[in-house]
Order: sequence, then structure tokens, then C-alpha cells
Amino acid sequence: MRAPTLLALALTLLAAGCDCAGEGDSSGSDPGGGGSEETRTIAVIPKGTTHVFWRSVHAGAQRAANELGVEIVWQGPVREDDRSAQIRVVEDMISRGVDAIVLAPLDSAALVPVATEAAGEGIPVVIFDSGIDWEGLTSFVATDNYQGGVLAAERMNELLGGTGTVMVMRYQEGSASTSRRESGFLETMRERFPSITIVSDNQYGGATTETAYATAENLLVSHPEVGGVFTPNESTTFGMLRALTDADRAGETKLVGFDANDNLVQALRDGHVHGLVLQNPVRMGELAVRTAVAHLDGETVETRIDTGATMVTADNMDEPDVAALLAPDLSALDD
Repeated sequence: MRAPTLLALALTLLAAGCDCAGEGDSSGSDPGGGGSEETRTIAVIPKGTTHVFWRSVHAGAQRAANELGVEIVWQGPVREDDRSAQIRVVEDMISRGVDAIVLAPLDSAALVPVATEAAGEGIPVVIFDSGIDWEGLTSFVATDNYQGGVLAAERMNELLGGTGTVMVMRYQEGSASTSRRESGFLETMRERFPSITIVSDNQYGGATTETAYATAENLLVSHPEVGGVFTPNESTTFGMLRALTDADRAGETKLVGFDANDNLVQALRDGHVHGLVLQNPVRMGELAVRTAVAHLDGETVETRIDTGATMVTADNMDEPDVAALLAPDLSALDD
């Protein structure tokens, strides 16, 4: 009886090995990369993948993943106005059976059905960067965007000496984060600084620098007298900077924006940008992943986590804490 027993055991082990190999072969599309079955997989889905801001979020998410021993899948639409593409990414992650989803929704309403679907499948959803009209989220990790708009209004009032004209070039409809920034700026200007006249507040720059540049050109032609401009994200700020430069108005017209890239940092140093409200995208990505993992571990997590906002000017940009925001640590992406 002993020989058949050993043979059966060998066949059983061989069959198990073949099953494992089969799973490994299919892991080209598996977010876990064929690792241990116990390794958790967190899908991190940004609004887009082209702007510097999202690369910084990715670095923070990867840092958390490295320290916590989880895998992350970083995938999002190329364009920040492609709602359908982002919805498809979420649906794909649900099909893959990831352990949690960390999502920066492109639209506060359009992503609700698919987020609800994920929760229904037992996949917790942490929302980051931009809000969503949905009560089922695990946590919301983001800048206080309204307060960021307030900081921008206070800086603009300081630059204009309490009088003059301003305009806002908005980002795009449906984006909760930038809408809150725009509201914070406009409401603060109207309530606290009524001697400054708002000449335009209903034009949208769109999701790319090129569309923002085109809108900015039209606005500057329509309002040659404007003394200051507020732009609520990286692409609108850079698009407006280009338009001001081409119109020989860079430095003369006060520009207060949101977020940064190398060109905007240099423009701040050169006096062509007069203030940038900076978020902490590395911290945002890190805390979003940490919050998802803590929830999976059964810990109680905060429903709202504020990652902070800082007004950066030429006067404080070289201070160590501010310089770290202007040149975030992306080394986790090199591991």
C-alpha cells in the first residue's frame, strides 16, 4: 500500500504545481504580479497621468505600498476629461478583484454608479483629491480646496492693494476639487474684498494646457484692463502664463494659481507668477493608500483627512518646507 500512496501524493503535488503555474501565466494582467496570494492589491486610480501632480501622488502611494508590503496598480485616463475611460478602469479593477480602490473621481456624479458597484462587491473605496456625491466611501483624503481658494483670494487682494479688477479662468465642469477652489476664491473676494471687481468668472479652460491657453487668449483680449487672474490647477495656470507671456503681460498682470511644475516654479522666481497654492500630493497618495490598508486591517479610519495647502510666493519658496513641496521626493518610483 505504501507505493500507491506515495504515487498519489506525487501526482497531487504535481497537479497543485501546475495550477500555480497556470495562475502565474495569467498574471500578465494580474495586479498582484503573481506574488503571494496573501499580498493585498490596492488599485490607485488618478484623474489623469500626464500632469506632474499625479506623478507626485503616485510616488506617495508607492512609498506607502513599499512600507506596508502591499501591491498597488496605478492606472488612470490620459486626459482629465475622459470620464468614460476612468469608469472603465474602475470596472476593470472590480473584475480583477482588487482588495481596495483608491479613486480621484473625474466627476462628482458620473463615478457614483461604478463606486457603488465596487462597494457592493465588498471592495472598499477611498476617495482622494476630489469629492464625490456618494455616502458609501470609506474615507476622503484631500486638500481643503475651499480654503485653498481663500488663500488665493487673500494673496490677490494683497497684490492689488485692495482695489482693481480680477477674473477667474475655471477648470472644467463636474470637477469637485477645482469647483471648491473657485468658490473659495470668488466668495472671499465678494464678501471680504468688495472694492475689487470680478470681470469674468464663467469661462472654462478645460482639461489640457492647450485648451486652457486658447481660453486664456480670448479672456485677455476681452479684458485687457484686468489686473489679476486666478487659475485653479496646474494646466489652467500654465495655460494662462503662456497667454500672458505671448501678450507681453507676464509680470504686469498678477497671476495666482494652483499646483506647480518646473515652468511655474521658474516663473514664480522670475516674478511672472505671483502666488501658487500648493497641495501635498505625495502625502495625499501616501495617506490614501495607508487609509485603505488600515480599513482592510479592521481599524477605524477618519472619514475626512485634510492634507494641507500652502501659499507659495517668491519670498518663501526657498524655505526648506516649501522647497520640498516645489520639488517633491519621487524616489519611491525608482525602486
